[in-house]
Amino acid sequence: MDYVNPKDLMRDALVAGENKASLAVGDMLIRGILAGVFLGFATSLAVVVTAQGLPPVVGAILFPVGFVMLALLGLELATGNFALLPAALAAGRISYAKLLRNWSWVYAGNLVGSVLYAVLFYWAVTSFGATSSGPVGDLLKSAAQKKTVAYMALGSKGWATALIRGVLCNWMVTIGALLALASRSTVGKIFAMWLPIMTFFAQGFEHSIVNMFVVPAAMMFGAPVSIRNWFFWNQLPVTLGNIVSGALFTGLALYVTYRDKSPTTLQEAVIETESAREAA
Repeated sequence: MDYVNPKDLMRDALVAGENKASLAVGDMLIRGILAGVFLGFATSLAVVVTAQGLPPVVGAILFPVGFVMLALLGLELATGNFALLPAALAAGRISYAKLLRNWSWVYAGNLVGSVLYAVLFYWAVTSFGATSSGPVGDLLKSAAQKKTVAYMALGSKGWATALIRGVLCNWMVTIGALLALASRSTVGKIFAMWLPIMTFFAQGFEHSIVNMFVVPAAMMFGAPVSIRNWFFWNQLPVTLGNIVSGALFTGLALYVTYRDKSPTTLQEAVIETESAREAA
């Protein structure tokens, strides 16, 4: 059958988490950079479409193309790994050191790839700074200010808002990462991933890797946002929110309910058999 039931999906997710934790540093960086670039492509696609006067929901419908490409190519996205590796850790398949090693290198690779694409996108839109950015640049500048100085104006409530929006975002993104394993066919994988990714983007929640493209690109276009504004009022709280929902609400929650609960030792098997007899 094409459909993979949740228990089998969870077993595949644990294997995926274990494999990701064992990658060489070079592979994590390369795959992380490419994932950042592809997600930047998807974000700029949504921005260009919206700048042409189409409803923002059209951009949300198109945005998942980036996630689909990076998932099918087996690339490394930190936000997806925020769910897969904690599950593998809980199952005893990886160590804390391997989890932190993967998260750190992949996050760094995503940052490099996102900023690299932001530079290339800026050059393409402005002809190396020779022309105006037009509505595309205006839209990016507006988005970046909403993601940084608007939170700063609210103080601690703004910081908390960014964190909660990060939680809500990656709850859907990590569901998308797991649903990539819910089908054996390519078409099935694409459709399954598309739904939660479109859901988060349409509601304007905060994704730490998307913001690695949006804010730097907007700064190049002239947005009045500093690096400190970006990191303290957006990147830090959003990343923490992404980790909370990925690790707790997706990875560990699904592992706890769908993990293999069959007896692992002869003694456990005997106890379970006796319990079943007493219950009967």
